[in-house]
Amino acid sequence: MQSQADGTGADRRSGVRDGLGIAVVILCLVVGTGLILLLTGLWKRFARETIPTLVGLPGGSWALGVALGVITVLGVIGGLRCTPGVPGGTRLARGLRSAGTAICCAAVFGPLFYLLSGLRARNCRSMSCAYLPGTGTAFLAYVVTAGLVGWSVHRWTSARAAERLARERMRVRRLRKKGKGKSRAARR
Repeated sequence: MQSQADGTGADRRSGVRDGLGIAVVILCLVVGTGLILLLTGLWKRFARETIPTLVGLPGGSWALGVALGVITVLGVIGGLRCTPGVPGGTRLARGLRSAGTAICCAAVFGPLFYLLSGLRARNCRSMSCAYLPGTGTAFLAYVVTAGLVGWSVHRWTSARAAERLARERMRVRRLRKKGKGKSRAARR
């Protein structure tokens, strides 16, 4: 009875709860790191198995690089269109926007890591780290395509936004000429 009045019983329960919380965080970090390493290894193995097949198709490594560059640009466009930070909507709509953003992020970074998996690893002497023929050319085509297509899409969307802004300014200017675009204080 005396220990409960002093608060030591509550402190003991709090200490156990804190210890359990720390243990759970450490366990989650260990499991999360293991999952990340497992997925990274599986992704690299998948890439190293499929890149020689894709490079052997008509168009070769150049076509592979161009296709992956276009996928990256489309992923960026999609990610910008379905940003989850937009307020409002139901939980389902916000969840779908978040899932769409995650898929678009995978479309942005997936091709890059796919091609990087085919390049030679820096400090690995195993055959599983060897350079896959055609990967360098595909990476070059990927970078050039993503840069050029991304730049042209950016220029196009910027021009559309500027045109939309100019139309809005003209509309407001016409309204002001008619006397309808002024503030209430200016109309009096």
